Amino acid sequence: MTEQVPFTDVYVDRDIVDSVVETLESRRYVKGPRVEELEAQFAETCGVDHAVGVSSGTAALYLAMKSAGIGEGDEVLVPGHTFFATVSPVVELGADPVFVDVDPETYTMSGTDLARTAAAAEDPAAVVPVHLYGHPAEMQTVRSVADAHDLTVIEDACQAHGATYCGDPVGSLGDAACFSFYPSKNMTVAGDGGILVTDDEGLARTARELRNHGRDTDGNHVRVGLNHRLDEVSAAAGLEQLSHLADWNADRAAAANRYRDRLADVDAVQLPVERDEATHVYHLFVVQVPDRDGLRAYLDDEGVQTGIHYDPPVHLTPAMRDHLSEVPSLPETERLCTRIVSLPMHPRITDEEIDRVCEAIRGYYA
Repeated sequence: MTEQVPFTDVYVDRDIVDSVVETLESRRYVKGPRVEELEAQFAETCGVDHAVGVSSGTAALYLAMKSAGIGEGDEVLVPGHTFFATVSPVVELGADPVFVDVDPETYTMSGTDLARTAAAAEDPAAVVPVHLYGHPAEMQTVRSVADAHDLTVIEDACQAHGATYCGDPVGSLGDAACFSFYPSKNMTVAGDGGILVTDDEGLARTARELRNHGRDTDGNHVRVGLNHRLDEVSAAAGLEQLSHLADWNADRAAAANRYRDRLADVDAVQLPVERDEATHVYHLFVVQVPDRDGLRAYLDDEGVQTGIHYDPPVHLTPAMRDHLSEVPSLPETERLCTRIVSLPMHPRITDEEIDRVCEAIRGYYA
């Protein structure tokens, strides 16, 4: 059997295990000090005043939107190319997603199309730039458009822990930002989890209440809320993971550079870009190629695992087609979704594994 080059890898060491066991033995499993410590450390990492630990990145997006007052009849500008969870909370809140096409190089929201779409929208209330694959969105333009149309800016940073834009960490660039701790992300909580960050004290307070059945700090149910809490065991794992984040991101960048070096002369492969103003953290290393499905089948035969992130685009999924009164045309999104393939990427991928992936790609297009 051919030895596999795994698509991703989840890191567990003795410190993580010991921290989890210690938390289990404490018998304090919810609403405890480890969640508070993770919140404090993550807020510091993002350069913001408040962080609210929650049950998933999706919950973070939902609570950020709800806490910002997004609701029935509002229009929320979202990129066409993203994971479904960027858009589903919009619909769940009774608001209407308005899709924006993307930059074909960074895969993030096109500033030009955002300006055009915002100007044409009837009742825009918010914009959700996604730092897709770990590359920050074009936030100067996003903020400019948001200011012009009085839009709340909610960063979807679920794939961009530790990324920066113009020297500032993602998470500090909007009115609120959301991160996911799903196991494949740049850091995890050994399961589902997420966090909302903001400098807005009122928004943070509302999100804390909404995640805990609408209770305030005195235990009164001051609003209708559900349970979106992050638990103590997850937070214990997350604290240990967070301590490795900067080093792991550096390892991802080194792996990306090796991919670039080994694939630079393969004309069929369009490599990801890293804009001068951005620090890419390479949650995923996504290339564009012709005959994507043929390449994936060939790599699979060679023992190389790959992925597609994402196809079909959100606006063409059955759920969204059923919801939208008119399905928009997003040419760049629809074109790249037929060409993208995600190559193996994680902090512990070896030079030998990267070389093997690249040699297989070179062989396919020779």
